[in-house]
Amino acid sequence: MKKRFIILWILILFSSIVNAKVLDVKYKVSFGLFGQMGVAEAHLETKGNRYTIDIGMKATGLAKTLSKNRKERHISKGHIVNGMYISDTYKVIKTYGEKYVEKIYHIDHQKKRVTKDYLKKKRDKITGEEHTVLDFYSKNDLLTLYFNLSKMIKDKSKAGFYKFSAVGAERQNGLVEVHIPSVSAVKIYEKTLGEGDYWYMTAIIYQKIFSSNKGELMLAVGKDGITQKAVLKDLIMFGDLVAERINQVF
Repeated sequence: MKKRFIILWILILFSSIVNAKVLDVKYKVSFGLFGQMGVAEAHLETKGNRYTIDIGMKATGLAKTLSKNRKERHISKGHIVNGMYISDTYKVIKTYGEKYVEKIYHIDHQKKRVTKDYLKKKRDKITGEEHTVLDFYSKNDLLTLYFNLSKMIKDKSKAGFYKFSAVGAERQNGLVEVHIPSVSAVKIYEKTLGEGDYWYMTAIIYQKIFSSNKGELMLAVGKDGITQKAVLKDLIMFGDLVAERINQVF
């Protein structure tokens, strides 16, 4: 259970572009009878043609105990071109129990190459270290991809499947898939996520999530470009995983 929340939180927090110089959003994640299992806070700041996205996540309640007080922080920094966020570096830090894991991605846009530096520690002692070159290149990391979706998908009313690449998704060969529902299928989303002036979609995660090899996360995105509610449906033995927006402060 301790490894299952990060992709979910990323998809929830960053589903389309937000035109703001500073943005702070908070979500809670609950899971059937287990109640609240985590919280996530996101911060976006732009200055000129530069941006910083900084998100922090931590398990709570039962999940905190099972995950040994797991915490994660993801930081994306880069530049802005024609309103699109272009990642230059993407950093991931994970801590749980006595363990510390750090991954830093450097994106060279001129050479179209991405390098990854991996570091693992236990009790402040280095137990693993590696430098690799990814076998794919992308202007997006997992955070910027979901901020840029609104501009990358021109017609949000047109049903279809879209595939994108993102640094940080190498376990799925860099690919992330998004499904826009047909008009007739929107009723299913309204029943699950609630009715409103939303852009509905499903993000397909090609990673093992709980007892499923492919997680399908249903999202309701508000007019301001921020996800209002998300549901990961029908997990074996557990039911639905639900994430709801708590607040938004500019």
